[in-house]
Formats: sequence, C-alpha cells, structure tokens
Amino acid sequence: GYRNLKRIGMNMIFVVTPLYALPVAAIYLALWMRVSAMRAATGVSFGDGGNAALLQRIRQHGNCAEWMSFVLILMMLAEGLGAPAIWLHVSGVLLLIGRIAHPFGLKADTAGHPLRYVGNGSNILAALTAMVYISIHIIGQ
Repeated sequence: GYRNLKRIGMNMIFVVTPLYALPVAAIYLALWMRVSAMRAATGVSFGDGGNAALLQRIRQHGNCAEWMSFVLILMMLAEGLGAPAIWLHVSGVLLLIGRIAHPFGLKADTAGHPLRYVGNGSNILAALTAMVYISIHIIGQ
C-alpha cells in the first residue's frame, strides 16, 4: 500500500523525503557559499588554481552534491513505492548525519579522518536502506 503518500488526482505528494531534502539542501547551499567566498577572495573563477584550501572546499561541496542526489532519488523511489515511513526516516537521518559530518572530515592532510568515515559510511547505509526496500518491493510483486 501507499501509506506514506497522499493522492490528489493523479499526483503523489511525498511527505517524508522532503523533511530531509530541505536541511540537506541548506547544507549544500552553505558549502556552495564557502566555495564562492573563497573564489572571490582568491580570484580563482574556474578550477582550484592550485589552491589546496579551495580544492578542499570544492570537494566538500561536490561530495555533498553527489551523495545527496543519489540518496534522495532512492528515497523518492522508495516513498513512491509505498515504503513505510521508518525506512525513509532511517535513510533520511543517515543522509543528514553524513552530510553534516563529511565536510569536517574531508581534509587534505588526513585521509583517514573519523568524520570522513562517518560521512561516507552513513551515506552508504542510507543508500542501502532505500535500495533494500526497493528490492523487497520489486521481488514481492
């Protein structure tokens, strides 16, 4: 059943995924502003200009864009298939934890920073949670 969706005509309204999309989008915009501010300060309009600090900010922002898009799409698919809210909340909380932790752990001089592992690990688990629900739904049909 489609317990998590409200139907209005032929339109489905997602109710859980947006709860996580909004704060993750705010994190994305904050990371973008950090890149833009450093570009303005350094005069580098394209690439990183060999500036390690700018490259770090670019990758913090890029990693957020990559993971948030991937996980939010999976969450939308799961919600559209009628995933129980708990599955979506697990994925969403893990995504949010990952997006908060990862920028603090992505350091040029510390490849094994614990917050980098927390960021990537929680986002892998977020994706897998949604993927498991989608798989269960497909197999159960």
